Amino acid sequence: MESIKNIFKVGKGPSSSHTMGPRAAALIFLERNANAAKFGVTLYGSLAATGIGHLTDVALLEVLGGFSEEQLNRMTIDQLREAGRNCRCKLNFRPETFLPQHPNGLFFEAYDNNGNVVDRWTTFSIGGGDISDSGCREERTQIYPHSKMDEILNWCRDNGTSFWEYVATYEEKDVWDYLAYIWETMKQSVERGLENEGVLPGGLKLARRASSYYIKSKGYQGSMQRRAVTFSYALAVAEENASGGIVVTAPTCGSCGVIPAVMYLYQKSYDFSDKKIIKGLATAGLIGNLIKTNASISGAEVGCQGEIGSACSMASGAGVQIFGGTPSQVEYAASIGMEHFLGLTCDPVGGLVQIPCIERNAFAATRAVDADIYALMSDGSHRVSFDTVVEVMNRTGHDLPSLYKETAEGGLAYIMAKK
Repeated sequence: MESIKNIFKVGKGPSSSHTMGPRAAALIFLERNANAAKFGVTLYGSLAATGIGHLTDVALLEVLGGFSEEQLNRMTIDQLREAGRNCRCKLNFRPETFLPQHPNGLFFEAYDNNGNVVDRWTTFSIGGGDISDSGCREERTQIYPHSKMDEILNWCRDNGTSFWEYVATYEEKDVWDYLAYIWETMKQSVERGLENEGVLPGGLKLARRASSYYIKSKGYQGSMQRRAVTFSYALAVAEENASGGIVVTAPTCGSCGVIPAVMYLYQKSYDFSDKKIIKGLATAGLIGNLIKTNASISGAEVGCQGEIGSACSMASGAGVQIFGGTPSQVEYAASIGMEHFLGLTCDPVGGLVQIPCIERNAFAATRAVDADIYALMSDGSHRVSFDTVVEVMNRTGHDLPSLYKETAEGGLAYIMAKK
C-alpha cells in the first residue's frame, strides 16, 4: 500500500472528486500548455451531472479562465460563473455519456491563436482528489508490505505493537509533521465552522446550523451534551466544505466532517494531547488506506458507503486507538463503522454537497463514538472481519445502479426534484 499521506489532503471543498481532482487536472494541463490561447473542457457522466452543484465549473474556471488572483479574490461564485461565459475556457457538460473507464471523465483541449488544437488529454477524477488517465488507481510507491487488515493484525500481534507503531515502521519520519499539519487544519475547519453563520451557496438556500447547535449543546449535561456537541463539530466542517472552504479529505470532502468531529470531541472532552490525536489519525489513515486499496472511497464508484462509511470506519478505529484499545478492538470498531453503512446511496439533492450529505456527517460522527464504546466493551473478538466488510462494500457498490452513485438522478435527489 501507498503512504497514508495520500488519504489526507488539504484543499477547497465541496468535493474531492468533483472539485479537488478536476482542479489538480486543470493545473497539470495549464502547466503543459502555458502559452495556449484558449481551453475547452468536457465533463462526462457523474462529473457532469452534479458538476455545477459541486463547483466543478468554478474550480476549472479559476485555473483555466485566465483571471488574475486579484480578480478571483473580488468575485463571488456567481460573478465568476457569469464572467466565465466570455473567458478563455469553455465548459461542456455531457451527463448522459459515461466513459467506460470511470464515471468521472474529463476531456481537455488547448488551442492556439488560430483556433488550432495543440493538445488533448482525457483523464478521470477517481476520488479522494486523485486523478488517473486509466480510470484506475495508478501504482504509486508502495511502502507497506501488507494490504489486508488480517495481515496487519498478525504483524502487530507478532511484534507486540499497535497500529500507529506499524505506521511508524514503514512511513518516512516526516509523516508525523504532516499529520500534525492535518490535525491543525482539521481543528481550524471546526472552529471556523462554529463561528460562521448564514446561508450556504446554491439553490437550496440551506442555512448553516453548526453555530446554533453548539450553543444549544450548552443546555444539556453529560452524554446528551457530548452527543449534541459532536453534531455541531461535524456540521461545522461539513458546512465549511459545502461553502467551498478549506478542509481535509478524510477520506473525501463529502465525508470530511466525521473524523475532525470525533477527534475534536475527544480532545475537548477528555483532554487528550495533540500527540495522542495524531497517533489516532495515523490509525485512521491506515484504515482508510485499506479501504481505498481493496474497494473504493469514490461516491461515483460505490455510493456514499465509500465516503461516509469509510469516514465512520476510520474515525471509529482512531477513537479506540486513542482510548488505548487493543489492535483487535480497533479492527472491531473499524468493522462496525463500515458495516452499518453498507448499501448507502449517494443521492445529493440538487447536485449539492448539502442534503443529505451534511446531516450524514453528523450522524456518522456519533455512530463512530458508539462504535468506540461498543468495541472497547468487548474483548475484540467477533465473527465478521473488517476485510470481509470491505469486500462486501465493494461488491455492493458495484451492484448499485449508476443513478444511486452521485449522479443526482435517483433516491432523495430524484424525489425532491419532483416537488
